[in-house]
Amino acid sequence: MMEGLSNSDKRSVVYGQKNINFRLLYCDRKTMEIAVHPDSTVVVKVPIQSDITLIEKKIINRASWILRQMSYFKQFNPRTPERCYVNGETHLYLGKQYRLKLSTGVGSSVKLSRGFFNVTCIGEPTPSVVKRLLNQWYSEKAQIQFVESLDRCWANFRGLAVEKPKLSIRKMKKRWGSLSVKGTMTLNSDLIRAPKECIDYVVMHELCHLKYHDHSPEFYSLLDSLVPGWEKIKHRLELTTV
Repeated sequence: MMEGLSNSDKRSVVYGQKNINFRLLYCDRKTMEIAVHPDSTVVVKVPIQSDITLIEKKIINRASWILRQMSYFKQFNPRTPERCYVNGETHLYLGKQYRLKLSTGVGSSVKLSRGFFNVTCIGEPTPSVVKRLLNQWYSEKAQIQFVESLDRCWANFRGLAVEKPKLSIRKMKKRWGSLSVKGTMTLNSDLIRAPKECIDYVVMHELCHLKYHDHSPEFYSLLDSLVPGWEKIKHRLELTTV
């Protein structure tokens, strides 16, 4: 349960050559708490009458730990390795690995069967042709799977007086998902490679932004209540897609 918040502020301290930005929350509590969230934001909760000089001194004393935590989370940035689109290469779909099996036939198609992506091309299965066919297949599956995920997750929000967002799918370099002020949820097309549990986590994360637009403690409290253990799911997502 969240403490009663009476005030908040955005501040920073200097540690060596680094600047540590943090969100300062004055709460009805007796001790100070420093937390580093998976998006590398630092949240510091302190008693209401705390002296800012002492607060900054304590943060500097914990600076090495804060920087280690931030560095740990940064290693999990969304990233997809370069692919060659040749026979035997592995590609992911919903968290499982499938090997490419390329062939020439009377039509172009992509089918999953017995651990393989069976890619059939009209002409020679060159990397560029295979990539185009596979990406088209991924796009079709993403449209189906992401709509189903949004429908599953939306059941948790029907009583929160918020409007169901529209869905958009596109490739994003640095984010798994986003929610616009106009109510459009955009999901990274690369999510189709991740397990359904991870897709649902990203959708739930973005749906929580309907209620809280930033990554405030209230936001994380809502996310915790809806997706217990979400940190492990997020880590699985990042590790699955490397």
